[in-house]
Amino acid sequence: MAAAQGRLSDGAGGMDDAKGTEEADRDKDGSAPPPFRVAVEALRCARLRPQVEVEPTPAPQRLAPFAYALEAAVVDGDQDLADGRLILLHDPAGHEAWHGTFRLVTLVRAELESEMAADPLLPEVCWSWLTGAFQARGLSYGEASGTVTRASSHYFGGLSERPAASQIEIRASWTPREGLGGVPDTAAHLSAWCDLLAQVAGLPPAAPGDASVVTLPQRRGPQSR
Repeated sequence: MAAAQGRLSDGAGGMDDAKGTEEADRDKDGSAPPPFRVAVEALRCARLRPQVEVEPTPAPQRLAPFAYALEAAVVDGDQDLADGRLILLHDPAGHEAWHGTFRLVTLVRAELESEMAADPLLPEVCWSWLTGAFQARGLSYGEASGTVTRASSHYFGGLSERPAASQIEIRASWTPREGLGGVPDTAAHLSAWCDLLAQVAGLPPAAPGDASVVTLPQRRGPQSR
């Protein structure tokens, strides 16, 4: 699956590109604890909105004892509107900074119209897309943190014919509240994350009329795969 800006291989709050070809979920040999295996299986079986294509991708090796990662793109025909990566981390001993044994880490990005990128409220609105997606699905979470970055590219010399481009990038992490058996509802968190991707891509919310999600007027046109 091609991403709007190429494969997601840049660092994202610890989301460095995984080395080697084997998957990092480390549950295939049965050595992973049951809560992690259940959480991963829920991710694999989640039913998502059809515009979002999701596939497993190698996860970072050093962030937690157990990790599983997904890569996604919002697709319109043969064009990608936005892309992202979601990583599930698990430390059975718990993590002081997480206040739990699970953590979700994400990178989401898309290209924008230059006028939209210049909007002073853009960072706050983009962060509200993330928290609004959780609220819309009634999800409980804690210790949320992240950044919203906007960047512009201008081309010169042999590339001067290319139009200037602006990009939005959301990096975030949060602790999903654990439920029965110490397992968070990872499928619901994945669905909320896909809602965020759809918002960044300019698609309407999954639940029409949901006032908890703030929308912006326009985004850059779709990028060819």
